[in-house]
Amino acid sequence: MTGQQQQNPTRPATTPWTQPDAGVRLVGFVKAGPGGAMTDEVGVITGELTLATEDDGAGRAALTVQYTGAWEWYTLTGSPVPLPEAGLAALHEEALALIRSGGGAEAPDPVSGTRPEG
Repeated sequence: MTGQQQQNPTRPATTPWTQPDAGVRLVGFVKAGPGGAMTDEVGVITGELTLATEDDGAGRAALTVQYTGAWEWYTLTGSPVPLPEAGLAALHEEALALIRSGGGAEAPDPVSGTRPEG
Protein backbone atom coordinates (compact mmCIF):
# COMPACT_ATOMS: atom_id res chain seq x y z
CA MET A 1 0.00 0.00 0.00
CA THR A 2 1.74 3.07 -1.20
CA GLY A 3 1.12 6.32 0.62
CA GLN A 4 -1.01 4.66 3.28
CA GLN A 5 0.02 3.33 6.65
CA GLN A 6 -0.76 -0.34 7.05
CA GLN A 7 -2.23 -1.24 10.41
CA ASN A 8 -1.04 -4.33 12.23
CA PRO A 9 -4.19 -6.43 12.90
CA THR A 10 -2.67 -8.07 16.00
CA ARG A 11 -1.88 -4.78 17.71
CA PRO A 12 -4.56 -2.33 18.84
CA ALA A 13 -4.50 1.14 17.32
CA THR A 14 -3.96 2.62 20.79
CA THR A 15 -1.94 1.17 23.60
CA PRO A 16 -2.95 1.84 27.21
CA TRP A 17 -0.53 4.01 29.16
CA THR A 18 1.58 2.14 31.69
CA GLN A 19 4.22 3.16 34.19
CA PRO A 20 7.76 3.16 32.71
CA ASP A 21 8.89 0.47 35.17
CA ALA A 22 5.76 -1.70 34.83
CA GLY A 23 6.63 -5.33 35.36
CA VAL A 24 10.19 -4.54 36.45
CA ARG A 25 11.45 -6.57 39.41
CA LEU A 26 14.56 -5.50 41.30
CA VAL A 27 16.30 -7.99 43.59
CA GLY A 28 18.96 -7.24 46.19
CA PHE A 29 20.75 -9.00 48.99
CA VAL A 30 21.09 -7.55 52.47
CA LYS A 31 22.05 -8.58 55.98
CA ALA A 32 19.28 -7.43 58.29
CA GLY A 33 20.34 -5.25 61.18
CA PRO A 34 19.41 -6.02 64.79
CA GLY A 35 15.65 -6.52 64.98
CA GLY A 36 15.42 -7.65 61.35
CA ALA A 37 12.59 -6.98 58.91
CA MET A 38 8.88 -7.22 59.72
CA THR A 39 6.71 -9.43 57.51
CA ASP A 40 2.95 -9.86 57.38
CA GLU A 41 3.08 -13.64 57.37
CA VAL A 42 5.68 -14.65 59.97
CA GLY A 43 6.65 -11.50 61.86
CA VAL A 44 10.31 -10.55 62.11
CA ILE A 45 12.94 -12.31 60.00
CA THR A 46 16.66 -11.80 60.47
CA GLY A 47 19.99 -12.70 58.92
CA GLU A 48 20.90 -12.83 55.24
CA LEU A 49 17.83 -11.75 53.27
CA THR A 50 16.81 -11.17 49.68
CA LEU A 51 14.52 -8.24 48.87
CA ALA A 52 12.42 -8.08 45.70
CA THR A 53 10.73 -4.82 44.71
CA GLU A 54 8.27 -5.11 41.83
CA ASP A 55 6.28 -2.48 39.95
CA ASP A 56 2.68 -3.61 39.49
CA GLY A 57 2.07 -1.29 36.54
CA ALA A 58 -0.63 0.62 38.42
CA GLY A 59 1.52 3.08 40.33
CA ARG A 60 2.32 0.78 43.25
CA ALA A 61 5.20 -1.49 44.18
CA ALA A 62 5.18 -4.78 46.06
CA LEU A 63 8.09 -5.49 48.39
CA THR A 64 8.77 -9.09 49.40
CA VAL A 65 11.60 -10.66 51.38
CA GLN A 66 12.97 -14.14 51.88
CA TYR A 67 15.79 -15.83 53.67
CA THR A 68 18.47 -15.88 50.99
CA GLY A 69 18.36 -19.26 49.25
CA ALA A 70 14.92 -20.21 50.58
CA TRP A 71 11.80 -20.82 48.50
CA GLU A 72 9.26 -18.87 50.56
CA TRP A 73 8.69 -15.16 50.02
CA TYR A 74 7.04 -12.93 52.63
CA THR A 75 5.34 -9.55 52.27
CA LEU A 76 7.36 -6.75 53.84
CA THR A 77 4.90 -5.09 56.22
CA GLY A 78 3.47 -1.92 54.69
CA SER A 79 3.64 -3.29 51.15
CA PRO A 80 2.39 -2.52 48.56
CA VAL A 81 3.33 1.15 48.51
CA PRO A 82 2.82 3.96 46.00
CA LEU A 83 5.76 4.43 43.66
CA PRO A 84 7.74 7.56 44.54
CA GLU A 85 8.57 10.18 41.91
CA ALA A 86 12.20 9.08 42.24
CA GLY A 87 11.24 5.69 40.79
CA LEU A 88 11.41 2.01 41.56
CA ALA A 89 15.18 1.82 42.01
CA ALA A 90 15.12 4.59 44.65
CA LEU A 91 12.36 2.78 46.53
CA HIS A 92 14.31 -0.49 46.37
CA GLU A 93 17.49 1.15 47.71
CA GLU A 94 15.54 2.82 50.53
CA ALA A 95 14.00 -0.51 51.53
CA LEU A 96 17.44 -2.19 51.52
CA ALA A 97 18.76 0.59 53.79
CA LEU A 98 15.83 0.16 56.18
CA ILE A 99 16.38 -3.60 56.40
CA ARG A 100 20.11 -3.06 56.89
CA SER A 101 19.21 -0.81 59.85
CA GLY A 102 16.92 -3.48 61.33
CA GLY A 103 14.49 -2.61 64.09
CA GLY A 104 11.62 -4.56 62.53
CA ALA A 105 12.04 -2.66 59.24
CA GLU A 106 8.89 -2.09 57.21
CA ALA A 107 8.30 -0.86 53.67
CA PRO A 108 9.28 2.80 53.16
CA ASP A 109 6.49 5.36 52.93
CA PRO A 110 7.26 7.28 49.73
CA VAL A 111 4.16 9.49 50.05
CA SER A 112 5.13 11.13 53.33
CA GLY A 113 8.87 10.72 52.72
CA THR A 114 9.29 9.33 56.20
CA ARG A 115 10.48 6.00 57.45
CA PRO A 116 7.99 3.91 59.41
CA GLU A 117 8.60 3.54 63.12
CA GLY A 118 10.04 0.09 63.83
